[in-house]
Amino acid sequence: MKHWLILMLLLALLLMGCAPATPEPTPAVTAPRELRVMTHGSFDISAEVIEAFETRHNARLQFLDAGDTGEMVSQAILSRDDPLADVMYGIDNTFLSRALEADVFVPYQPEALADIPDAFVLDDQFRVAPVDYGDVCLNYDRAYFEDAAVSPPQTLEDLTDPAYRGLLVVQNPASSSPGLAFLLTTISAFGEDRYLDYWRQLRANDVLVVDSWSSAYYTEFSGGAGSEGARPIVVSYATSPAAEVHFSGEALEEPPTAAIVAPGTCFRQIEFVGILRHGAHRDLAEEFVEFALSDSFQSDIPLHMWVFPVSETAELPEVFATHAVRAESPATLSVGQIEQNREAWINAWIDAVLR
Repeated sequence: MKHWLILMLLLALLLMGCAPATPEPTPAVTAPRELRVMTHGSFDISAEVIEAFETRHNARLQFLDAGDTGEMVSQAILSRDDPLADVMYGIDNTFLSRALEADVFVPYQPEALADIPDAFVLDDQFRVAPVDYGDVCLNYDRAYFEDAAVSPPQTLEDLTDPAYRGLLVVQNPASSSPGLAFLLTTISAFGEDRYLDYWRQLRANDVLVVDSWSSAYYTEFSGGAGSEGARPIVVSYATSPAAEVHFSGEALEEPPTAAIVAPGTCFRQIEFVGILRHGAHRDLAEEFVEFALSDSFQSDIPLHMWVFPVSETAELPEVFATHAVRAESPATLSVGQIEQNREAWINAWIDAVLR
């Protein structure tokens, strides 16, 4: 009997050993979190860079095109208690004080600021971090001036000379960020007491004012690729000649356009990224700020937004290194000056130039 009991016990143990193991529970798949990023209409970055962030952080980036920089800031202020986005990318130094005064951002000091020159950090409370910069300058059509045997202008004063009558197209500072930058250039150069006199001289010399950079560059300017315009001088960026080479479709030894970067003739626009107050996913928003300052993102900026990255460790593409220029002595106005006077300066300009 004992032998039989022992045999039964051994058989039971054998059967237990052959039984299938209880499967481990499958981990629940967490749905990606959505991070909303408010941008201006010129924002562009490669899909590969975006996908890398989304994969690493199990996130989905939703980019909200809020129009020009001024429109974007206005929307952020109007919706600050219930924001339309979690992060803002692209606010520049011409509108920065307006957003800071409205308290739309929360402070965050990214680790990546260690690779960025202090000159780009304009908020000592770190409510925004610099991400890129570009110099707004006069550009001219090389072929026009070669054919006309006329020297291109080199100073702002040159543009009032009858030799350049009817040659200049600019953007309205009330509707265009480059237009505002050029207005600020003239205020820096001539002062608040004389800048309107300068603009009256430009008006007398048949300056053309349009609403946007694209209208000025692609419709009225004679030097832009595909443009049928008749005006050989335009307000654009010091990087625009490099863009002409890149998009030409053929090997060019030099661009068909050139930027004028003489002292005091350009205005440096610095763009920033910031976390919007009351936005969602604060931790993910901080990761996006770090991401925007990373080498992968910064190195992608030049060929997508045609401005310079602020990081000193970012890699510049060859066309930038060869053909893009920086203004060594751009016009300067403090963020506070711009904020206190921007609307008054624009309204006075409208009265003097458009009416």
